Amino acid sequence: MTAVSHPANDLTVGIDIGTTSVKAVVVDGSGAVLERVRVPHPVNVPAPDRFEHDANRSWRAGPRRAFARLAAHRPRAVAVSTMVPSLTAVDRRGRALTPGLLYGDARGREGVERSTGSDAGEVVGFLRWTAGASPGAHGYWPAPAVANFALAREAVVDIGTAFTSAPLFGDGGWDASVAESCGADPARLPRIEMMGTAAGEVTGTSTVLAIGGIDAMCEGLVSDGKHPGDVLVNCGTTLIPWLYTSSPVDAPGLWCVPTMTPGLWSAGGPSNAGGLFLGWVERVVGPVRRGDRATPGDVPVWVPYIRGERVPHHDPHRRASLHDLNLTHGPAAVRRAAYEAAGFVVRHVIDLAGAPASRVVALGGGTRVEGWMQALADCTGLPVHVAAAPEGAALGAAWLARMAVGLEPGLEGATRWASTARVVEPDPEWAGPAAERYARFRELVSASG
Repeated sequence: MTAVSHPANDLTVGIDIGTTSVKAVVVDGSGAVLERVRVPHPVNVPAPDRFEHDANRSWRAGPRRAFARLAAHRPRAVAVSTMVPSLTAVDRRGRALTPGLLYGDARGREGVERSTGSDAGEVVGFLRWTAGASPGAHGYWPAPAVANFALAREAVVDIGTAFTSAPLFGDGGWDASVAESCGADPARLPRIEMMGTAAGEVTGTSTVLAIGGIDAMCEGLVSDGKHPGDVLVNCGTTLIPWLYTSSPVDAPGLWCVPTMTPGLWSAGGPSNAGGLFLGWVERVVGPVRRGDRATPGDVPVWVPYIRGERVPHHDPHRRASLHDLNLTHGPAAVRRAAYEAAGFVVRHVIDLAGAPASRVVALGGGTRVEGWMQALADCTGLPVHVAAAPEGAALGAAWLARMAVGLEPGLEGATRWASTARVVEPDPEWAGPAAERYARFRELVSASG
């Protein structure tokens, strides 16, 4: 890229494309958020097994609108974080021609042989369907490529997003034979760059476009939950618990991957028992009536798999159900049961991993929901350290933006931006009954398997 002069400040912007909104923050060198914006967008569910975005609204217009609202700060750089996997077809101007397919959409399973222990192969299914729906498209791009092109006319993705596209991504880059088997010219896929490197400039500005990363990675980057026994829980539309261990864990259904910290591993993975499920319950049960209270010993039990489950069951056909309901239960009890179900999923991951757990570090927009945080503490029996910034993925992307303009030498040191807003302790009055309901939950999810 052409060298340009930049404003004499250390501000960067991080943008996170989530399932239900685009979040963005402008951050200074100390990690203080000077301004934050949220641009909501819908997630479309045209059928129970379909899950998609209007990619023009969510991936193209959303990031541009978010950046425009922060541009007056004259940031040195900006980077984009997104969920994975995703894919759409685009024209030469980067406009989407097909729906933006999202994780778990059944079109990712069509004609694809997949392991029961991972989401590998989903992007291959997405590409086959998208290339068939729009064979003359200029490109087949995931969300970060659409956003990066919208900002700086650079169709580029980070290495992490590419890696999650295996087997479409192979040794050293896109696998031409896999792409061609899907009916796609590999030249129509975006280029791949390392996180935290410069890729271009935002159109009409001197702000550098930096390469971002996967949302969960960006959240973890600026978290202090990186010690053996920590349970990092991303409380977003997707619930993502990771138990950190000092050695690899071999547990059925869990992903176990090395972290960026030498000698530290993480066991867990994404679950559908997060904000998507909890938001659905909120809409169904409606507001809590005056005087309606949940009591510790009288709460039903949810099986929360409203659209199948990823980790640890890897079964897209599971469905949600409510058990042990009686005539005395009102919206408060049903809502508390939903929060507990999310907590039970986290505890299930901890139990399957079989390694010591000492505390939960909670990240993401769900940390604003007090009932969810309390249930997470009660159901795991662990203190919950709630991150101060709910836009963790955007905050991590802002750190990567700093790397691209030489404000940081690398990923090390990002934990200095970690900050805890509060600690939620388990409530003894609720912890015992919740443990009994957890046993019931385990019985139900085992029977449904």
